[in-house]
Amino acid sequence: MRTPQYPAPMNHTLARAVSLSGHPMVVLPSAAMALTAARGQYRIALWMGLGFTAFAAAVMAYSNWQVRRGRWSHVDASGKSERRSLNRFLFAALLAAAACAAWSGFSAELTLGLCLSAAMVATAMLTSRWCKLSLHMAFAVFAALLLMGASLWVGVAALCFAGAVAWSRLVLRRHVPRDLVAGTVAGAFAGIVFALAAVAGAG
Repeated sequence: MRTPQYPAPMNHTLARAVSLSGHPMVVLPSAAMALTAARGQYRIALWMGLGFTAFAAAVMAYSNWQVRRGRWSHVDASGKSERRSLNRFLFAALLAAAACAAWSGFSAELTLGLCLSAAMVATAMLTSRWCKLSLHMAFAVFAALLLMGASLWVGVAALCFAGAVAWSRLVLRRHVPRDLVAGTVAGAFAGIVFALAAVAGAG
């Protein structure tokens, strides 16, 4: 019996839904806002939400602009040159956002989170010769470790969701296992650095 060349339609639809839900522009802002709200800082969480929405709008505007120019075939930026261009933009935008957060004195944790996010994107660019590091996985794991600060069980649930994101990326043929492992390591490292910085700050 021949193995189907493409995933079953139901699996593909589910995988796409999970992949969209696990997009870096969704999981990390959601985790940061949830962590802030869990501390009772609802006003800060609201401002963070507005800031993340503006950031996502800027990324989408850049992606659409590249498509209209004919540089990209799709806003997903699946091609190697497209992905490289998007990562450069993300890196610069995240550093700019971190600088703004630091200058405003809004939140030291937000500044650190943005810097670590930029570091993950930089890692993806630096390792592109050897693998296509999954930023979906990096941000999903980072977000899950952030949520551990709010609730152990919420963090565990988020890690399970990160596993579902890994499955979706394989089903959609966007990554191979090596890419997902690289993304997991990058996200875990960022989460550990954030947790250690939080402990040092509390001390």
